[in-house]
Amino acid sequence: MTQETAQRIPLDDLLVFHRLARSLTSSLDLQTILRTILDHMERQIQAELWTLLMLDDTRRELYYAIAAGGEESALRDLRVKMGEGVAGWVAEHGETLIIPESESDPRLKAEDAIRARPGRTRRVRSVIALPLKGRTGTLGVIEILNPRAGQMDDYTIAFLHILADHAAIAIENANDHGRIQQLTITDDTTGLYNVRHLYHALGRELDASLRSALPLSLAFLDLDRFKLVNDEHGHLIGSELLARAGERLRELSRSRDLCFRYGGDEFAILMPEAGAQAAFAQMTALNNALTNTTFRMSNGIELRVQASIGVSTAPANGITMHEIIAAADARMYQVKASGRGAVCGA
Repeated sequence: MTQETAQRIPLDDLLVFHRLARSLTSSLDLQTILRTILDHMERQIQAELWTLLMLDDTRRELYYAIAAGGEESALRDLRVKMGEGVAGWVAEHGETLIIPESESDPRLKAEDAIRARPGRTRRVRSVIALPLKGRTGTLGVIEILNPRAGQMDDYTIAFLHILADHAAIAIENANDHGRIQQLTITDDTTGLYNVRHLYHALGRELDASLRSALPLSLAFLDLDRFKLVNDEHGHLIGSELLARAGERLRELSRSRDLCFRYGGDEFAILMPEAGAQAAFAQMTALNNALTNTTFRMSNGIELRVQASIGVSTAPANGITMHEIIAAADARMYQVKASGRGAVCGA
């Protein structure tokens, strides 16, 4: 920084930028980072509405991750296509867009159309929008609607660019951390959670079950005679079938349930708020559907699997992880010893 530049930037402003940088790099939680970004925008810029949109890479759409100005609930379910309105244009072009109130711009009309709903009176008259640009492209868009007069000066825009740069770094760090965390709890072959995460999740859900007095069930599943698949078709086909069976288990489970690969050809399903009868019925239906599923392998052959399943329920079968796992495991082996392909519960 030159002496001339230092003279142009007051100490108070340098402290603002320093606090901004520190607050955005002090957390790896994405929601905390987004809230911090919004807080800084609200403190520094007077406007009617502040929003931060994130890019959904899969759908190539923007969604409102966080907002202030009384419209957060109304914007929660809205999606903005690339190129649509102000935010869509900024995301598509990767450029800052500033539209003063005195100008008429078709993108403002498109922005109004995005938010159109019965009873809404706020009209978009002016906007400042900046891309959040990471290493691999645009991550999202900061959007400030109807800023107060005098808020489009060079100082404000410079502050927003600094905010956007720091925000993009913080968001990428949070995303990278999240991906690494996911890898540590995910089984490579099936994509399900691994046994390490089973113990973590089971402990957490047991605590919640005891606090709420709601039941919790655990199912252990063993794919019957799976060794024959490896012996006859090889380990590559065996691994592929494990992956396909794991995916099918996840499809057949309730949305709130957690599916794990316990090891080898054994799986586990954790069922929050499911009592013994409900868990038994769920596992019986799941096993019937699994048995009737035909898996077409990459080499063209078609295979089927069935499972022996043991179910335990807290607090009826215990209140510790060891008790719940031991009960489910024992019942699974009871099924295997008596003919396989069934479910044993309380």
